[in-house]
Amino acid sequence: MNTNPPKQLKNLSRDRLFWLALLAGPAVWLSLFLWLPGTSAGENSPVQWWRLLLLAGLYPLLEEWLFRGLLQPQLLTYRPLRTRLVGLTGANLLTSLLFGAVHLITQPPLWAAAVIVPSLVFGAFRDRYQSVVPAIILHSFYNLGYFLIFWPV
Repeated sequence: MNTNPPKQLKNLSRDRLFWLALLAGPAVWLSLFLWLPGTSAGENSPVQWWRLLLLAGLYPLLEEWLFRGLLQPQLLTYRPLRTRLVGLTGANLLTSLLFGAVHLITQPPLWAAAVIVPSLVFGAFRDRYQSVVPAIILHSFYNLGYFLIFWPV
């Protein structure tokens, strides 16, 4: 049994776009913090580590497995959805719209719509590497920072 990562994943740590995507997380957190004062969790909110593990670990893993691991590759089997628009496949665009729609269950409409942008990033790296691993890493990192700063987890 081969336990080595796929060849393309070996280049992930040297991918400047991946590092830029990682750095986008703190830039967005800082922007939100400055733009929406009074929304941070605050110092008096003790972190509930089990909730943080769910929000930054399990949920991103399950969501990426479902959306980028199952749905997006299935959509890529349809030739029209392989077409790229500004570097994004139609499959990624459709997957991201569905991802945003599912977030309407737990989020107000504006926040649910806002998850479409990072979803497009996750999908772009899924297409780039033919793997959900980069998407899981990014999604977990984005959630970790967001929930540590803005939610009393």
